[in-house]
Amino acid sequence: MTNYLDNFTYLPNKQAGKVSLNSIIYRLDSRIKFLFSLFFIFFVVFTPPSYFIKFLFYFIFILIIAITSGIPLLYILKRSLVIIPFVLLIGIFIPFLKNGEIAGSYNFRLFKVTVTYEGLVIFWNIFIKAFLSALALIILSATTQFNSLLEGLKKLRIPFIFIMILSLMYRYLFIIQEKVILIDRARKLRSFKGKKKSIFLSQARVFGNIIAMLFIKSYNQGEQIYTSMCLRGFTGDTKTLDRLKINGYDILFLSLSLVCMVIIRLIIK
Repeated sequence: MTNYLDNFTYLPNKQAGKVSLNSIIYRLDSRIKFLFSLFFIFFVVFTPPSYFIKFLFYFIFILIIAITSGIPLLYILKRSLVIIPFVLLIGIFIPFLKNGEIAGSYNFRLFKVTVTYEGLVIFWNIFIKAFLSALALIILSATTQFNSLLEGLKKLRIPFIFIMILSLMYRYLFIIQEKVILIDRARKLRSFKGKKKSIFLSQARVFGNIIAMLFIKSYNQGEQIYTSMCLRGFTGDTKTLDRLKINGYDILFLSLSLVCMVIIRLIIK
């Protein structure tokens, strides 16, 4: 079964376990939650990496929001770990390549590797900001139904083309996931192990064919889905039964959140 990003928003209380659909965060208007996430990411991104205490308070703040939302912390943590491979891919070599004051030097036979303080600071900057931003987006997606989020973006006058691309990408993402699962299951049922003498090469060749097959299937599937949607009268506009309305509680939450973020950014040292 596909595990949707906003699956907690569709579960009744008995099935959701610890998740409360009547939590403070869940009852917020989708526009308020989007603006909160946007402001939080803005403050985090524009905080200099040397202010370690500020990032600690940012983490405590978003942790309080996560607890208030009723979403299990383990769920949020597992989702946030997805960004670690991308962060490592982007910044793992920076501490070794950045010029600056040497923090450590290591000899590996003919090679000498040095780590600089400037490189470590840049790596820390990438990691902590990506991690905190991911936490905010996970809370947003887990407490907001996707259709409601799209409607909120439309009310905020976000460009129509962006909303349509986001809508199609979200829905098509899970179709691709199911295709990958089916292809992988077929591979396992055929007991594929590769030749003993060249297991790596055999597997690399097969996985390359799988990726090519997935690309072809995704292209054909995209054409079929688009044709069927057009035949059903799809115009790109999002429809939802939710009637979004910002009340005083929404304004109060966003105002207090902004005050907290400003205090962390400007006052706490």
